[in-house]
Amino acid sequence: MEVSAIAPNRIDLAGGTLDLYPLYLFEEGGITVNMAIDVGSRVTVRTRSDREVHVYSLDTGHEMHARHVSELPLGGPLDLLARIIRFYRPNFGLDVWTRNDAPKGSGLGASSALLIALSHALNVLGVERLSEQEIIRIGANLEAQTIRIPTGKQDYYAATYGGVNAIWFEVGKDRVERLVVSEKIMEALESRLILSFTGEPHDSAVTNWSMLKAYIQNEGHTVAHMKQIKATALAMREALLAEDFERLAQLLAEEWDNRRQLAAGVTTPQVDRLMQAAREAGALASKLCGAGGGGCMVTIVSAGNGHPHHDARHRVAEALEAHGAQVMPFHIARTGVILEVNGNHGVHLAAPVAPAQTAG
Repeated sequence: MEVSAIAPNRIDLAGGTLDLYPLYLFEEGGITVNMAIDVGSRVTVRTRSDREVHVYSLDTGHEMHARHVSELPLGGPLDLLARIIRFYRPNFGLDVWTRNDAPKGSGLGASSALLIALSHALNVLGVERLSEQEIIRIGANLEAQTIRIPTGKQDYYAATYGGVNAIWFEVGKDRVERLVVSEKIMEALESRLILSFTGEPHDSAVTNWSMLKAYIQNEGHTVAHMKQIKATALAMREALLAEDFERLAQLLAEEWDNRRQLAAGVTTPQVDRLMQAAREAGALASKLCGAGGGGCMVTIVSAGNGHPHHDARHRVAEALEAHGAQVMPFHIARTGVILEVNGNHGVHLAAPVAPAQTAG
């Protein structure tokens, strides 16, 4: 039997870091606004007639082999994949192939999307099926074991549900609220956004830990900036609901202004140069994706004027590439993780997962 899964990566627009446990509890609840994108993380799982497990990371070139699932080695470059497979503990052998479309260190939540894709594929093969929320909760715990510090959860929701959402992190549970439902508005939003890779990979674990430690120790203005990041995320939710793209650009700039002051290393000289080049070419605002320190950058521009080679989008994209960035084409992923099951009964394409609960 063979199961393939693809889960979307995400662009975080506002409220990143507020998804870190227990930081959102200290802030009386957190909110993150993000969008799933069709830059994906892909998994194929094929059952074997013996008990052996073979894992191949096609984008990194790493491999992992074991005579039995319980013997998968921990601590190596494929530690997270080993932990996921060991947790779901299939009672048969497996061949597993994985691939991330995003460059390494992109800040697009690729490892978390890969976790969601593999977890759903293994869940299909299991005897006892877990719910989407259980898969997310368990996945966050497994990733924390790999990176050895608290991990955020916003990436899992984008990968699971797709779309443009506000994700609320509260004492009782997390909630997902769809912010854009109109296809016309979805396309208008896409047309105003540019995604680029800065050329510098980032390490979200290190940056997130620096922010969390600074917050807990009340260093400098970290707590004040985090409160402002929450206020900005709340305002961005309102701007998207109101379809106000001008306000959205203002809030994206505001989010970055607060984020880059959270901890040392959030921005870099190369990032500053790229943002300046984008502004000079007509960009309204830019921010790094994820925790910062490099990776991908999202930039918002004004609407096109009908002349593709003369509008702001074209000028900004050219300026970014001239300064060393790689512009990455993308679309907003309308759905979350998608499964394709090939077995004795043919091919089955699972219905896309939809948010289980929205904020009222």
